[in-house]
Amino acid sequence: MPTLDRQDDVFVLDLGDTENRFHPDWLHAVGAALDEVERAGGARALVTTATGKFYSNGLDLDWLGAHGDSFQEYANLVHALFARVLSLPVPTVAALQGHTFAAGAMLSLAHDIRVMRADRGFWCLPEVAIDIPFTRGMSALIQSRLTPRAAHEAMTTGRRYGGTDALAAGIVDHAVAQEAVRPFAVELAAGLAGNAGDTLGTIKTRMYAPVLAVLNDRENPLG
Repeated sequence: MPTLDRQDDVFVLDLGDTENRFHPDWLHAVGAALDEVERAGGARALVTTATGKFYSNGLDLDWLGAHGDSFQEYANLVHALFARVLSLPVPTVAALQGHTFAAGAMLSLAHDIRVMRADRGFWCLPEVAIDIPFTRGMSALIQSRLTPRAAHEAMTTGRRYGGTDALAAGIVDHAVAQEAVRPFAVELAAGLAGNAGDTLGTIKTRMYAPVLAVLNDRENPLG
């Protein structure tokens, strides 16, 4: 399960040491960690990362298979997480130390900055290959954070991007050695921690107002 630590002005949210799929309990735990970050006040920033092979493999398909009648409620929870991170009033950095797939890749896009391991691991939106269409909210998020060319390729081909390819496509902002991913992300976040507060939150909320409106549409999350 996710754990939250603090290094001076930087909160580090470790998403876990498994595939870190979006089980409802996992989603609630991440939400509780974000509550703590927001309550802290003062100079602060957030780094999300994980331990092991995966940053996140996205939706919990096993849970969904057993709770198909709850998909709309589940989609609302996922969209709420994306919306919250996208508009969080603190600087956010995703430190992608491992595979970042599907909704996990979308979560990374909701951050201000992405740092990825250069030598191993993939960033991928595999939905086209596994016959799961993007929701309207997912599509809006992806297209708001990537160039049209990168969004089209990632969404329609399911390409697996390594770190250097993801950097070239503008999917991530930095590609660094494995051992540098987390400390580099923390250093970036620390340099921006003074920007935290209502003004940053307002800027993000206004900048991404159309995306947030779709993500927060609780009546029709699936499009």
